[in-house]
Amino acid sequence: METESEPYVRLASLRQLHQGMADMNTARSLADTLQTVADGVVGALGYELACVNLVRPDGDLVVAAFSGNQAAEALITGRVGSRESWERRLSMGENWGDLVFIPHTEGWVLDDDDVPQWYTDGPAPRFEDEWHPSDRLFAPMYTPGAGGAACGELIGVLSVDRPRNGRLPGAWGREALQMYAFQAAIAISNARLRANMQRALVRLERDQQALRASEESFRQAFEYAPSGMAIAEMGGDQHGRILRTNDALCRLLGRPASAMRRYSFSDLVHPEDIGTLLRTSAEGGRAELRLGRRDGTYVWVSLRNSVVADAADGPRFLLTHVEDIEERKRRELQLAHRASHDSLTGLPNSAELRARLSSRLCQRPTTHSAALEPLDAATYGHPAYDANGHGFDFRPDAAALDAFDHHVHTVAPEGERDDGAKGLAVLFCDLDGFKSINDRFGHNAGDAVLIEVARRLSRQVRDGDTVARLGGDEFVILANGLGKADAQDLAVRLRNEIIQPIRAEGRAVRVGASFGIGWAHCGMTADEVLKSADERMYIEKRSRPKQHRRAG
Repeated sequence: METESEPYVRLASLRQLHQGMADMNTARSLADTLQTVADGVVGALGYELACVNLVRPDGDLVVAAFSGNQAAEALITGRVGSRESWERRLSMGENWGDLVFIPHTEGWVLDDDDVPQWYTDGPAPRFEDEWHPSDRLFAPMYTPGAGGAACGELIGVLSVDRPRNGRLPGAWGREALQMYAFQAAIAISNARLRANMQRALVRLERDQQALRASEESFRQAFEYAPSGMAIAEMGGDQHGRILRTNDALCRLLGRPASAMRRYSFSDLVHPEDIGTLLRTSAEGGRAELRLGRRDGTYVWVSLRNSVVADAADGPRFLLTHVEDIEERKRRELQLAHRASHDSLTGLPNSAELRARLSSRLCQRPTTHSAALEPLDAATYGHPAYDANGHGFDFRPDAAALDAFDHHVHTVAPEGERDDGAKGLAVLFCDLDGFKSINDRFGHNAGDAVLIEVARRLSRQVRDGDTVARLGGDEFVILANGLGKADAQDLAVRLRNEIIQPIRAEGRAVRVGASFGIGWAHCGMTADEVLKSADERMYIEKRSRPKQHRRAG
């Protein structure tokens, strides 16, 4: 830039300066901006060489752009100078406003530091204001502060070499370089911001693409999963309401997706399984229960929950996986039934009979039931004292109380007369004449007789009573809430039903029946109860004439 006519400045010089500033503010990228800044120093400000040293994240400065000499550009572009060396340079020499000028008389001490630099040749100055080849001029660039002042953080340094007129810049030249450095700092800051925004947009787009791909993968996994899937609301007034279901769940329950959105799983679960559903944890919970189909039937399913969030801080939803376990459950129930029921008659077997009987009995004899009367609050809540004034804890053992507090004791009618008391009657039944049928007509005929006897016994008792096959031709009936006369009447009805002709292997046969009536009460074991009824049955059998023990 021409300076010999200062303070008068040529209009062409102003146009060049304005164009240089316009170019660096319209560059499309950070790299273009840096190069435009270097080119503007040469083209608009009239220096032969210009270098843009940019502060890196670690604080050191890298040569980011160079203009004026291709050989110098290839040599030092990309090289790094330490922050310590740069701070030393900026603290030396003369301060021309915001500029730093280090004359050749002082700059020789910098020849061995690590700042990248290009050495120019030339004759020694002949005049006082002539530029020396070893002179150095730096224009620090700071981020703009309040009011546009360059008082922020250092973002880089413009280093220039040898004005084209060969003279040190005058007042106008210094002001122009300082102004240019200020505008360059703004342009570089804006370019960095745009670059960061572009990178952020690229990352955002990449993340959105990944999210869309993830959502599509989830949608396909959800929709085309071979087992049932559902998404339900979590929390709020609509907690548990089904929002979305896949085709597999709709097919399993025979309900369209539009209808499923009107329900929650608590609306669909079998009434007996509602407790199981409520006890199932939302996070990782698992339960096996029955869900209702559209036709009114129920299907066994394995239900597993997990929690998913719509966004990082968005609403949470319940993802429920529903697997059809009807076939497995059916096999399990069949195995459990086989383990507890007689394979021939389908009646409860000996083990199941003892289990049902034991569940009604406790080990505490009913003769001591008075001990279970509620204790006086004062006695129960405070220690008692003996005659000598010594205190002792009168409270019963807590475990013992827990065992009996909620147990309804099973009692038995007492004495030979019917006093109206009701109890758990145990009728032991033994078939008379059954062995001869097996011997004469074979085991198939015997099995047919046992199956028919089991059917007749089951038909004559109440829904809550138990008919079990103890083994061989022995059967046991548990009937609760009967008095002595009731139990005797039941035995008569059962015997009269059994002695009717039975069709077996194409012929009619008859069997008789002997009954012994025992009574269960707490303090007895199941075996003791059955033994008592068995003994009474044999007493009854021996008391009848032999010819009357069988129907013939």
